[in-house]
Amino acid sequence: MDIREVDVIVLGAGAVGENVADRLVQGGLETVIVESELVGGECSYWACMPSKALLRSGAAVRAAQHLDGARQAVTGDLDVAGVLRRRDQMTSGWDDDGQVSWLESAGIDLVRGHGRITGQRQVTVTVPNSSDTNSDTETVLRARHAVVVCTGSSAVVPGPLADVAPWTSREATSAQTIPVSLAIIGGGVVGCEMATAYAGFGTQVTMLSRGPLLEAMEPFAGELVGEALEALGVTVRIGAEVDSAHRTDQKVVLEMVGGSTIEAEQVLVATGRRPRTDDIGLERVGLTAGAWIDVDDSLRSTEVDWLWAVGDVNHRALLTHQGKYQARAAGDAIVALAAGRDLDTSRFGTHVATADDGLVPQVTFTDPEVASVGLTEKQALAAGLRVRTLDHDLAALGGSAAVSDDYRGFARAVVDEDRHVLVGATFVGPDVAELLHSATIAIVGEVPIQRLWHAVPSYPTVSEVWLRWLEAYGRP
Repeated sequence: MDIREVDVIVLGAGAVGENVADRLVQGGLETVIVESELVGGECSYWACMPSKALLRSGAAVRAAQHLDGARQAVTGDLDVAGVLRRRDQMTSGWDDDGQVSWLESAGIDLVRGHGRITGQRQVTVTVPNSSDTNSDTETVLRARHAVVVCTGSSAVVPGPLADVAPWTSREATSAQTIPVSLAIIGGGVVGCEMATAYAGFGTQVTMLSRGPLLEAMEPFAGELVGEALEALGVTVRIGAEVDSAHRTDQKVVLEMVGGSTIEAEQVLVATGRRPRTDDIGLERVGLTAGAWIDVDDSLRSTEVDWLWAVGDVNHRALLTHQGKYQARAAGDAIVALAAGRDLDTSRFGTHVATADDGLVPQVTFTDPEVASVGLTEKQALAAGLRVRTLDHDLAALGGSAAVSDDYRGFARAVVDEDRHVLVGATFVGPDVAELLHSATIAIVGEVPIQRLWHAVPSYPTVSEVWLRWLEAYGRP
């Protein structure tokens, strides 16, 4: 058994773990990162990157079809094989050599295998036996300062569906063949994005959602996305719930509550996420195996002072960019404590992830896209704020007319009337993802409405929505 002592151990070499490790090494701490799958994790191989590759080609074709002069040049169907080739290129063919090389160049030591916490600041890494060995091999790692859990989350598969071997987001984003028909259970981000992608491939898609599409967002977001999905040929059933399921040789049969039946070649379950903490030894340090890990704003466990949990596992904001943001704060905090320095935990201090609370940006890459940051009107009211909403039809802008002959979109700003600052913004429309960061800066920076009058949007661009919001609001 190999025993090693290092400064910090990071469990999980996805985007979040990589960023934590990078900050630690830059701060002078010897760091080992442990990974049992591909270095780069969910985002690189089964989520962010492959899903956007599956979506982009169809969106580009549809954009051209809505522009005179371009639509005449688009004479064929989407080349699905080409889309899959591009997806494979984006994932490096599910080969992590490039990411392993980056770890080496950054000075981060990689240990392959399954890591479990086996004592105070101790992780035992197990490598299953291969054909030429008779037993598993183990390496014991001991940390001088901290253990950081970055093991992420996985898809929840409800009981009635477990026996039919459904797709989750992993299978949907890595599929090598396209089903003739697909039933998607869940109306959230994953469900809406994959419905958009597969409908674009020509698959007959049926969406089954208990509540409204994109229910956590402003209501108009789900409404506009739903209309667009139906225009792509998707059957959207709201208020639908699966009672039982079984698989035949050629299809999956879903028995719905209420008695109806849905049949499809494949079924995708997109109903939520669970933490990947069930087999990492949390019970050895008094925590609950399989549970989310509670942390403070510096991402340190509220119960074990040498344990940190960053990214999905802490359930603060299940988004790659938020996890990487947390990683920067946590990594710098561990470096500071190792050097004997106090942490800066002021509201926007160096060692806190303040933006996890009501300041989170998110893009849903449907067609139209949905880009949102901060609070919805409903959330702002629930928080006790006195708010005013500013709504604008994006199709009424000169910039929108330049983008498309058939532009459809909508935008809402939520203003805190007591402070005269924005606390939320939502954009729905083609390519609105690139509008989002300006809103993020305005909200996080608490820029007064009066000052925004001096931030002049270029003409003709869709960014002129900012001027229309200000005109509707008036001078405070």
